[in-house]
Amino acid sequence: MSVTTQIDGEVARITLDNPEKRNAFDDTIIASLTHAFEEAGRNDQVRVVVLQASGKHFSAGADLNWMRAMGQLDAQQNREDALRLAGLMQSIDRCAKPVIARVQGAAFGGALGLICAADMAVAADNARFCLSEVKLGIIPAVISPYVVRAIGPRQARRYFMTAEVIPAERAMQLGIAHEVVPEAELDQAVDAMINALLAGGPQAQIETRGLVERVSTAPIDQAMLEDTAERIARLRTGAEGQEGLSAFLEKRSPNWI
Repeated sequence: MSVTTQIDGEVARITLDNPEKRNAFDDTIIASLTHAFEEAGRNDQVRVVVLQASGKHFSAGADLNWMRAMGQLDAQQNREDALRLAGLMQSIDRCAKPVIARVQGAAFGGALGLICAADMAVAADNARFCLSEVKLGIIPAVISPYVVRAIGPRQARRYFMTAEVIPAERAMQLGIAHEVVPEAELDQAVDAMINALLAGGPQAQIETRGLVERVSTAPIDQAMLEDTAERIARLRTGAEGQEGLSAFLEKRSPNWI
């Protein structure tokens, strides 16, 4: 299997497991990853999903043999294939559980879409990122909504056009990675993020996605004020909000811990 899922307690670890090909992905792996994220999202036992990769590299992006085969197909077939990749990105972005990307080594091309679609990313200091598509005469179209959201349109123009290799520290400055640590400390940093997530309310965490999207794409007007007030009122009066407040006042752990 090129994609494996291991559930350890409340954590599902979805692993790209094809190190001989630097975890490059094709249509089969795209389908397997999409299924893995949908299954993890439906699993009531799971609270956090970690996307990781075996071997020295996170992913070289699209498998070149697969890309060559796609080049022989017509426009409609290519569109359908691209939509399957778009479906994978959406399955990560809208997973019913928080998603952490654990990154080491090379993360090129479409791999940046996987990382930027995740809620957060931790990278080893040896990680290298590259939006390499223009070197093949194409563009990072399907992954662009997630990459542009992470790094902003001005930076996206530069790195989409130049295909420069981005070192880990620069990737953190751009917003691709939230933290950069020595590779030997990568698992420790991911575990710390997992523990922080397990302390929060599951519903509230997923609700934050919609909140961030709403407030980052609209003016601060009366409609915004009404919307944010409605969101907090709904959660305050909901079961999770009531439990969180009661636990705080009673000096005990809430029932999701």
